[in-house]
Amino acid sequence: MLDTIMQHRTIRKYSGEAISDELLNTILTAGTRASTTGNMQVYSIVVNRDAEMKKQLAGCHFNQPMVENAPVVLTFCADFNRFNKWCLQNNAQPGYDNFLSFVTAAIDALLVAQNVCLAAESKGLGICYLGTTTYLAGKIIELLHLPVGVVPVTTVTIGWPDENPPLIDRLPLAAVVHKETYQDYTAGDIARIYADKESMPEYQKFVAENHKESLAQVFTDVRYKKADNVLFSNMLLEVLKKQGFMNQSL
Repeated sequence: MLDTIMQHRTIRKYSGEAISDELLNTILTAGTRASTTGNMQVYSIVVNRDAEMKKQLAGCHFNQPMVENAPVVLTFCADFNRFNKWCLQNNAQPGYDNFLSFVTAAIDALLVAQNVCLAAESKGLGICYLGTTTYLAGKIIELLHLPVGVVPVTTVTIGWPDENPPLIDRLPLAAVVHKETYQDYTAGDIARIYADKESMPEYQKFVAENHKESLAQVFTDVRYKKADNVLFSNMLLEVLKKQGFMNQSL
């Protein structure tokens, strides 16, 4: 499994070969073995194979082609709907309509998603994590008929690889590991941590193509702009309110 983790690649191109129900169920079962808060398992996974459904889902992910091309698309949801109903049916009053409960369920869902990805890769499948799920969560909720108490938090496409891209760079371990307490970064630390990334030809190309002075500006001015962050933040807050996770009063 360690070798699988160290060889992780994002796969966006898939062959036409289907994934059997047996293999998919094995992978999903492995997902459910993930750690979970209080063993509540406050998550759900929506499986999409139908071509028309995948086409509609692609529209919720800015029409990224792998959503339609992958044989399986998995939407991982924070889900207190099921747990709340279990409580009510057993004369127990749930108090999970608040932001903390959403965070709890979102963590559960992401842990399951990572287990699913590892299990899929261990079987030779390729995966692509989509960070766009929370941007248009409201549209995904409508499409997948998600009830109150359920919010999509991430999406993963799965299929047999039709490409073998190179490993993507990662920051050095010293950049992300702090011993005993958090050690804040000096200007020199920041320069050293990002030096290798900034010197890579592909990133230098990004800078040139976008007519920016630095790689950091590509992120702040092009890829993840403040205006977009604020827009999608407000949209997500509305989704959380609609789905019953913004009651902060006793």
